[in-house]
Amino acid sequence: MTTPTPTLVITGAAGGIGGPVARAALDAGYRVVAADRAPFDLPGAAATVVGDLREQGVVDELFDAAGDDVFAVLHLAAIPSPGQFDDHDTLVRNVSSAYRVLGTAGERGVRRIVAVSSASAVGFAWADRDLTPAYLPVDEDHPIVVVDTYGLSKVFMEQIAAFTERRWHVPTITLRFPFVGTGDRLQVRLDEMAQSPATGSRDLWAWVDTRDAVTSILRSAEVPSAGAVVLNVSAPDTMSPWPTREIVAAAFPGLEVPDTVAEYGGLYDTSRAAELLGLTDYHGWRTGA
Repeated sequence: MTTPTPTLVITGAAGGIGGPVARAALDAGYRVVAADRAPFDLPGAAATVVGDLREQGVVDELFDAAGDDVFAVLHLAAIPSPGQFDDHDTLVRNVSSAYRVLGTAGERGVRRIVAVSSASAVGFAWADRDLTPAYLPVDEDHPIVVVDTYGLSKVFMEQIAAFTERRWHVPTITLRFPFVGTGDRLQVRLDEMAQSPATGSRDLWAWVDTRDAVTSILRSAEVPSAGAVVLNVSAPDTMSPWPTREIVAAAFPGLEVPDTVAEYGGLYDTSRAAELLGLTDYHGWRTGA
């Protein structure tokens, strides 16, 4: 008896993260049904849907194309940063599409859901004022201090994932990424960080290579898990050329950096992702690895 090829439903497949994830999923042998609001080309996909995921008809078309036995939904579609739309539209687009996709996934009995959130859900990155972490490194239990609409949309999205798990008992993993990039995109950001020790403080100088983001998403679809889980996924070092204690002192005077943080160590605690996903080997920029 032939075992059916597992189906992944992937939203945001035209995006900077969704595109690489969809291609990696195809390379790994998954049957992929993908969607985006922008036209895109994905050779090898079982089906592609172009449309606004705030519309239930588009979401139904996506799940109808996937069929009755969906291994996992990877919800990667979102407005990726503030400023592209006004605050209200940014909030509505991100929250409404997440509710439509995750709710429909729950109703249709998918096995698991993986959703991409953001480190912005904590609240530092896009704030209109300087905010200081309560402690370092920042873990998933750090208090939410959001004062911007984009970050608020990510908080709501994480709550939608938790709601979906409670209502339909579908395990969810939500991944908080900082800046994601590699190659030229990463180099531009590194050049910015080299301007001064305090540059990049609102992002806590954090980043993750696109390839590691892809790995974390696919592993989240595959590992056994229960409940609604939120995970930090961030490189183990910063994007700053200065040592971590020096940049923290420049931006957050008086904030303690524990001895467990390495000389150039990152300031997001990723121990939960290491435990659940086995994600410990990241690409780096200091060695070109």
